[in-house]
Amino acid sequence: MSTLRQLIGRIKLQWRGKNHVVGWNMTAEEVIAFFLRQRKTALTFYGYSGMGYEDEKGMLEIARKVLSEYSPETTLVNSGVTSVGLGALYPLAKSMGFATAGIVTSLALEHPAGVAGISEAVDHICFVTDQQWGGNLPDSNELSPTSKAMVECSDILVGIGGGGISEAEMLAGKAQGKPVYFYPAEKNHANAIRYAKSMGLPPPESFDSGNPDLFKK
Repeated sequence: MSTLRQLIGRIKLQWRGKNHVVGWNMTAEEVIAFFLRQRKTALTFYGYSGMGYEDEKGMLEIARKVLSEYSPETTLVNSGVTSVGLGALYPLAKSMGFATAGIVTSLALEHPAGVAGISEAVDHICFVTDQQWGGNLPDSNELSPTSKAMVECSDILVGIGGGGISEAEMLAGKAQGKPVYFYPAEKNHANAIRYAKSMGLPPPESFDSGNPDLFKK
């Protein structure tokens, strides 16, 4: 059934015709090879996707400031393909002349909302064969294929808030000696409260992202 859902997802994305799909079921190594062929510095952004930001304008101001420090001719802007939350930086990056890319688990193809939520401003999309959305594998410190690809492809990592998956990937990048920059940001309050309620959990006590001290040099 999942194969059928992924096929339907592929057809929907191809019909839309807004993105170049590099591969539908890529390994981390294949994604890394694609990024290397671009011969550009991969600037990867991390943050909140579906949960969104309480201050999206502030997030975009941070993103613009970071992007202004790099050359569109030599830099590829990368993130997680979404059009919401952090994905609002994709149109911004395009307006500033940057080529864009996104790495995401193939699970996204199985969800209509996932396909519909893919930004039209992502030039190149790499779907990674994975059994989860990212982060560490169960009972392991090893990253899932999607997160491994995200970290290995990145030359510079920039977090603007973000949840557990973002934190795991940024910490892995830091452990590899890559430049990691972190800007605290709050997730959207209403969305966070709504999500907690849907999961049968009490309202969040904090809307802050992870501990910024983890990413200090």
